[in-house]
Amino acid sequence: MYENPTLAIALASGDDHLIPDEKIAEVRKHFEEFYEDVFLELANYGEIEELHVLNNIGAHLIGNVYCKFATEDDAENCLKKVTGRFYGGKPITAEYSPVTDFREARCRQFEEGSCARKLFPFSFSYLTAKIGGGHCNFMHLKPVSRKLKNYVFETMYQEHPDYLQRHK
Repeated sequence: MYENPTLAIALASGDDHLIPDEKIAEVRKHFEEFYEDVFLELANYGEIEELHVLNNIGAHLIGNVYCKFATEDDAENCLKKVTGRFYGGKPITAEYSPVTDFREARCRQFEEGSCARKLFPFSFSYLTAKIGGGHCNFMHLKPVSRKLKNYVFETMYQEHPDYLQRHK
Protein backbone atom coordinates (compact mmCIF):
# COMPACT_ATOMS: atom_id res chain seq x y z
CA MET A 1 0.00 0.00 0.00
CA TYR A 2 2.86 2.38 0.78
CA GLU A 3 4.43 3.52 -2.46
CA ASN A 4 8.07 3.78 -1.43
CA PRO A 5 9.90 6.59 -3.18
CA THR A 6 13.07 5.35 -4.90
CA LEU A 7 15.17 6.99 -2.20
CA ALA A 8 13.23 5.14 0.50
CA ILE A 9 14.23 1.86 -1.12
CA ALA A 10 17.85 3.01 -1.11
CA LEU A 11 17.50 3.83 2.60
CA ALA A 12 15.94 0.44 3.30
CA SER A 13 18.77 -1.33 1.50
CA GLY A 14 21.39 0.39 3.66
CA ASP A 15 22.61 3.03 1.20
CA ASP A 16 21.67 6.02 3.37
CA HIS A 17 25.27 7.21 3.49
CA LEU A 18 24.95 8.02 -0.24
CA ILE A 19 21.86 10.21 0.14
CA PRO A 20 22.01 13.93 1.03
CA ASP A 21 20.32 14.92 4.32
CA GLU A 22 17.69 17.09 2.59
CA LYS A 23 16.60 14.12 0.47
CA ILE A 24 16.35 11.94 3.57
CA ALA A 25 14.13 14.64 5.13
CA GLU A 26 11.88 14.55 2.01
CA VAL A 27 11.56 10.76 2.28
CA ARG A 28 10.67 11.01 5.99
CA LYS A 29 8.09 13.72 5.30
CA HIS A 30 6.55 11.60 2.52
CA PHE A 31 6.28 8.63 4.87
CA GLU A 32 4.91 10.63 7.80
CA GLU A 33 2.18 12.15 5.61
CA PHE A 34 1.26 8.66 4.42
CA TYR A 35 1.24 7.25 7.96
CA GLU A 36 -0.97 10.03 9.30
CA ASP A 37 -3.37 9.76 6.36
CA VAL A 38 -3.74 5.98 6.58
CA PHE A 39 -3.91 5.85 10.38
CA LEU A 40 -6.66 8.45 10.62
CA GLU A 41 -8.61 6.89 7.74
CA LEU A 42 -8.47 3.40 9.25
CA ALA A 43 -9.41 4.84 12.66
CA ASN A 44 -12.79 5.71 11.13
CA TYR A 45 -13.56 1.98 11.08
CA GLY A 46 -12.33 0.99 14.53
CA GLU A 47 -9.95 1.68 17.37
CA ILE A 48 -6.35 1.13 16.33
CA GLU A 49 -3.84 -0.38 18.73
CA GLU A 50 -0.90 -0.58 16.33
CA LEU A 51 -0.12 0.43 12.76
CA HIS A 52 3.06 -0.68 11.04
CA VAL A 53 4.46 -0.06 7.57
CA LEU A 54 7.16 -2.40 6.36
CA ASN A 55 10.56 -1.24 5.24
CA ASN A 56 11.39 -4.59 3.60
CA ILE A 57 12.56 -4.48 0.01
CA GLY A 58 11.28 -7.90 -1.05
CA ALA A 59 8.47 -7.63 -3.61
CA HIS A 60 6.01 -9.60 -1.43
CA LEU A 61 6.52 -7.30 1.59
CA ILE A 62 7.50 -3.87 0.30
CA GLY A 63 5.05 -1.23 1.45
CA ASN A 64 2.78 -3.64 3.32
CA VAL A 65 0.71 -2.03 6.07
CA TYR A 66 -0.36 -3.97 9.15
CA CYS A 67 -3.07 -2.59 11.41
CA LYS A 68 -4.04 -4.16 14.72
CA PHE A 69 -7.48 -3.14 15.92
CA ALA A 70 -8.76 -3.23 19.49
CA THR A 71 -11.47 -5.76 18.64
CA GLU A 72 -12.18 -8.34 15.98
CA ASP A 73 -15.39 -6.45 15.14
CA ASP A 74 -13.31 -3.33 14.40
CA ALA A 75 -11.02 -5.34 12.13
CA GLU A 76 -13.99 -6.90 10.34
CA ASN A 77 -15.63 -3.49 9.88
CA CYS A 78 -12.42 -2.08 8.39
CA LEU A 79 -11.95 -5.03 6.07
CA LYS A 80 -15.47 -4.61 4.71
CA LYS A 81 -15.13 -0.84 4.30
CA VAL A 82 -11.75 -0.72 2.55
CA THR A 83 -12.26 -3.71 0.24
CA GLY A 84 -12.71 -2.41 -3.29
CA ARG A 85 -11.30 1.03 -2.48
CA PHE A 86 -8.20 2.63 -3.92
CA TYR A 87 -5.25 4.45 -2.40
CA GLY A 88 -2.82 6.38 -4.55
CA GLY A 89 -4.56 5.09 -7.66
CA LYS A 90 -4.03 1.44 -6.73
CA PRO A 91 -6.57 -1.02 -5.34
CA ILE A 92 -6.31 -1.82 -1.65
CA THR A 93 -5.84 -5.53 -1.02
CA ALA A 94 -7.03 -6.01 2.55
CA GLU A 95 -6.97 -9.34 4.32
CA TYR A 96 -6.68 -10.76 7.80
CA SER A 97 -3.10 -11.37 8.84
CA PRO A 98 -1.83 -14.46 10.63
CA VAL A 99 0.51 -12.13 12.53
CA THR A 100 -0.95 -11.52 15.98
CA ASP A 101 2.15 -10.32 17.80
CA PHE A 102 4.20 -7.76 15.92
CA ARG A 103 7.00 -8.03 18.47
CA GLU A 104 7.56 -11.65 17.49
CA ALA A 105 7.32 -10.98 13.74
CA ARG A 106 9.84 -8.13 13.60
CA CYS A 107 13.45 -8.62 12.62
CA ARG A 108 15.54 -7.87 15.67
CA GLN A 109 18.72 -7.86 13.58
CA PHE A 110 17.23 -5.10 11.39
CA GLU A 111 16.46 -3.04 14.49
CA GLU A 112 20.09 -3.46 15.58
CA GLY A 113 21.30 -2.51 12.07
CA SER A 114 22.77 -5.92 11.38
CA CYS A 115 20.29 -7.80 9.16
CA ALA A 116 22.46 -9.14 6.37
CA ARG A 117 19.46 -10.17 4.31
CA LYS A 118 18.38 -6.55 3.67
CA LEU A 119 21.52 -5.74 1.72
CA PHE A 120 20.53 -7.44 -1.52
CA PRO A 121 18.07 -5.20 -3.38
CA PHE A 122 17.69 -7.64 -6.27
CA SER A 123 17.13 -11.35 -6.37
CA PHE A 124 20.07 -13.35 -7.68
CA SER A 125 19.04 -16.94 -7.13
CA TYR A 126 22.52 -18.41 -7.64
CA LEU A 127 24.11 -15.81 -5.37
CA THR A 128 21.40 -16.20 -2.78
CA ALA A 129 21.83 -19.95 -2.73
CA LYS A 130 25.61 -19.63 -2.29
CA ILE A 131 25.90 -16.89 0.35
CA GLY A 132 22.52 -16.89 2.10
CA GLY A 133 21.50 -13.37 1.05
CA GLY A 134 18.14 -12.43 -0.39
CA HIS A 135 15.28 -10.70 1.32
CA CYS A 136 14.47 -11.05 4.97
CA ASN A 137 10.99 -12.40 5.65
CA PHE A 138 10.76 -10.94 9.14
CA MET A 139 9.16 -7.51 9.46
CA HIS A 140 11.46 -4.53 8.96
CA LEU A 141 9.27 -1.85 10.52
CA LYS A 142 9.56 1.71 9.27
CA PRO A 143 10.35 3.89 12.27
CA VAL A 144 7.60 6.29 13.38
CA SER A 145 8.46 9.21 15.63
CA ARG A 146 6.93 9.33 19.09
CA LYS A 147 5.58 12.78 18.22
CA LEU A 148 3.67 11.43 15.21
CA LYS A 149 2.35 8.41 17.13
CA ASN A 150 1.12 10.66 19.94
CA TYR A 151 -0.53 12.98 17.42
CA VAL A 152 -2.42 10.26 15.52
CA PHE A 153 -3.61 8.52 18.69
CA GLU A 154 -4.74 11.80 20.25
CA THR A 155 -6.55 12.72 17.03
CA MET A 156 -8.21 9.29 16.84
CA TYR A 157 -9.58 9.62 20.38
CA GLN A 158 -10.70 13.22 19.77
CA GLU A 159 -12.55 12.24 16.60
CA HIS A 160 -13.92 9.00 18.10
CA PRO A 161 -14.52 9.56 21.84
CA ASP A 162 -16.64 6.41 21.89
CA TYR A 163 -13.41 4.37 21.66
CA LEU A 164 -12.41 5.72 25.08
CA GLN A 165 -15.74 4.63 26.56
CA ARG A 166 -14.77 1.01 25.90
CA HIS A 167 -11.96 1.30 28.44
CA LYS A 168 -14.10 2.46 31.35
